Amino acid sequence: MRAILLVALLLQAQIFAALAAQAVDQATTLDRPPALAPGQAPPLPTPGPLAEPRSSAQVGFPAALTASVTPPGTQTPAIVALGEKLFFERRLSGDGAVACATCHDPARAFTDGRPTSIGIHGRAGQRNAPTILNALYNKTQFWDGRVDTLERQAALPITNPDEMGSVSIEDAVSRIAVDQDYRSQFTQAFGRAVNQQDMLSAIAAYERSLVSFDSPFDHFIAGDAKAIPDSAKRGWELFNTKARCNLCHALLDNQRDVTLFIDNDFHDIGIGILKAGVDALAGHAQRVLKQQVPLDVDAAAISSEISVLGRFLVTRRPSDIASFRTPGLRNVLVTGPYFHDGSMQTLWDVVDHYNKGDGISDPWLDQDMQPLALTEAEIDDLVAYLASLTSPQYKKLGEEEYARQLAISKTTRPQRDTARAFGPKHPPPPPPF
Repeated sequence: MRAILLVALLLQAQIFAALAAQAVDQATTLDRPPALAPGQAPPLPTPGPLAEPRSSAQVGFPAALTASVTPPGTQTPAIVALGEKLFFERRLSGDGAVACATCHDPARAFTDGRPTSIGIHGRAGQRNAPTILNALYNKTQFWDGRVDTLERQAALPITNPDEMGSVSIEDAVSRIAVDQDYRSQFTQAFGRAVNQQDMLSAIAAYERSLVSFDSPFDHFIAGDAKAIPDSAKRGWELFNTKARCNLCHALLDNQRDVTLFIDNDFHDIGIGILKAGVDALAGHAQRVLKQQVPLDVDAAAISSEISVLGRFLVTRRPSDIASFRTPGLRNVLVTGPYFHDGSMQTLWDVVDHYNKGDGISDPWLDQDMQPLALTEAEIDDLVAYLASLTSPQYKKLGEEEYARQLAISKTTRPQRDTARAFGPKHPPPPPPF
């Protein structure tokens, strides 16, 4: 079965290769997201070359891993094409204004460029929109890992009242079931009429087709010593040593990860504590623990102030308070703002946050958070390495974004605290309960 699936993936690569090639370096200048009037939803992106399924003929593409996480028979061209159409389908929302692509714009590497996403009727959520690129490799989905499949991930935003706002999945299905084109595509893809499960399966299949590798770093790992600058090479060494990034952005602490840069785990890195404070976090957590009725985690994560509790909303373990899933780092240069709440504007801000070991007043702070004593030159090298993870479709956009962030870093560094970065690690205070 594994061999058959690998062959199928190679055939899919040949089918999609020409389409994917058209997308190379298509994302160029990208303005900041437009300001919205009260009650206004963001404009819906239009499909284009960057939305096309990606070829597996990419340097660094993990064929065996991809086969292991791809359910057999799910990635036919007909199913994936249907999923792409549904991804941009505004009729899946309650008012016909937003779609999956509203928050996951291909031109922005399938993010939306906003600190937190805005959905139906202009309602602002609590979480930053993570990229869909390479989401098939995540063991859990969403920042808090509240579901474990892309099919379940596709379902929740459709019915969340602050995202797409349909009354139910059946309600959304009913609006496309009357469309003759959809009837034909469902029959071609699945051999049956429009239905809920096949709709979600098609969206998930499209998302599985969005694999993103072939970056300068991948070419460097493959043997091209000139693929990345010396600064990025130094940054790669720092990533795995002094900067301690590999403690979360690698599957194993003692083995360099050149593929996904995730650990499939959740960490409190001191972000939530900056806004909510210890007392507020503890109070939120204790109220959740005392609830006698099941918590609607999806609604709480998107719409409620207790969103800051993160993974705790799913597990109810105090050790998970304010913990969020480790995101991948590919295309990170073009997927800001950063962290689960979009609170950091540049990669220099991100590194400054880690460099000073922020969150010292956080009782639940991850044990690996500590001052790093990175110099300014080392911070620049680390950012250069992160920039080398940009796939070719976003090369020009990445160059412009790097220049923009670099210019900001020369004048505005709100997270920089050199004294703390070169100071001792402070023991965390004891948890309040």
